[in-house]
Amino acid sequence: MKKDIVILGGGIAGLTTALALKKIGMEATIVEAAPVFKPVGAGITLAANAMQVYSLLGIYDKLLTEGNSLGELKVLAQKGKKISQANADRLKNGFTNLAISRHTLHNILLNEIDQKNIISGKKSIRMVQEEEKVKVWFDDQSFMTCDALIVAEGIHSTIRKQLLPSSTIRYSGYTCWRGLTTNTNLNIQETSETWGKNGRFGIVPIGDNQIYWFACKNASSQNQEMKAWKQKELLQNFQDYHEDIKDVLKNTPDNHIIWNDIIDLKPISTYAFGSVLLIGDAAHATTPNMGQGACQAIEDAFFLAHELQRNQSIQTAFIQFEQKRLRRTQTIVNQS
Repeated sequence: MKKDIVILGGGIAGLTTALALKKIGMEATIVEAAPVFKPVGAGITLAANAMQVYSLLGIYDKLLTEGNSLGELKVLAQKGKKISQANADRLKNGFTNLAISRHTLHNILLNEIDQKNIISGKKSIRMVQEEEKVKVWFDDQSFMTCDALIVAEGIHSTIRKQLLPSSTIRYSGYTCWRGLTTNTNLNIQETSETWGKNGRFGIVPIGDNQIYWFACKNASSQNQEMKAWKQKELLQNFQDYHEDIKDVLKNTPDNHIIWNDIIDLKPISTYAFGSVLLIGDAAHATTPNMGQGACQAIEDAFFLAHELQRNQSIQTAFIQFEQKRLRRTQTIVNQS
């Protein structure tokens, strides 16, 4: 199909979708709200289902080179005693489970996309479907007309809110800090999550001799005191935990620590709206407990390209995509 396709959002969902469409001979224009393309977050785990998609899209080996394959995943008590463990190799179904920095993944995807098809600094504000065309306006008062609009703007999508005014973003009850630090002096090899009275703390060795970590703690929504926490406050909070946690925090400068509340999107029942389609976090944002948020967005890209390849009608392809993806993604959101 020779169609004008616009993808709103240049994150993992949008870039992976553009790459998947490229593999079937379809070009898409990516429009990103931020003035500069950059990933949000610190590290990311790509489970076997996501890695299988990236294998089909031809970047599996590049990811392996830059990331770190996960072996055993341990759950530890506060002082470091093992509660349980799982062997990631038994879950990989022939594909590696990988930990990688978001910055590295983002750059690998960007390098696969023709730069002439990327526009930054345009935030969508509304859209209208006119017969077989879609018209979308941006905050700089410009607009674009296309045959199909793929909305990969994330959980706070303006277009989803227009299409589904009653869609609800939910606070999970806990807040989260994330960071990246060098593993040179620490030499931590195990992936772990520690459970204790003052919260959860995860440690994930990733590529380029780095460690990605996260810390979760029950809190009120948008707690301004916790928003201000950096290394000092986190060390105090986790002072009674095992030494690896304290070593990781001591090795992380304040400017490498980011904070946000953990939220998800209450499952919605429609992803396809004529020639407009919601994908990724715009459609099914989930909490990170199952490690499937980005992975489901990556699956979306593959299934969308598959349906566009086998259907002459964009509207039909979008409906078929919805039928294949709705139950799986809703289940994951609810389980997570």
